[in-house]
Amino acid sequence: MKTAVYPGSFDPVTLGHLDIIERSARMSDQLIIGVLNNNSKTPLFSVQERVNMLKEITKDLGNVEVKAFAGLLIDFVRANQADVVVRGLRAVTDFEYELQLAQTNRVIAPEVDTIFLTTNLKYSYLSSSIVKEIAFYDGDISAFVPASVAECIRRKMADRK
Repeated sequence: MKTAVYPGSFDPVTLGHLDIIERSARMSDQLIIGVLNNNSKTPLFSVQERVNMLKEITKDLGNVEVKAFAGLLIDFVRANQADVVVRGLRAVTDFEYELQLAQTNRVIAPEVDTIFLTTNLKYSYLSSSIVKEIAFYDGDISAFVPASVAECIRRKMADRK
């Protein structure tokens, strides 16, 4: 595999995301993390904040690049001359939705494949939404996100209160 794109909102990035990033980076020559700017959602962090967090936690991975994007994933994949889209699966419920997206993308861009990586079992329950909920109530999120991300979340939650 040459160039892979791992897209997502990453609001915030979790240890589950980081697991997929590290594994994808080992499997590809270049991994581009695509941080989605989704206008239909109200994220906790701006796109630039999410890009910065991802750059910080992946700085030791030499073949990883972090970029923001808006619009269709396939347009971003093509613009970056990528061959593969990487998606993480936590549970069977993720698979059905992700399969629909992969098949749709395949119709639009037959030259782009999608690979699914199952999440490490220790992160199979974890989502960004859960992390935000725990953090909102001042719970300990250190087992769910990298330390630098936990600090960003604490500061953001303090600003909101």
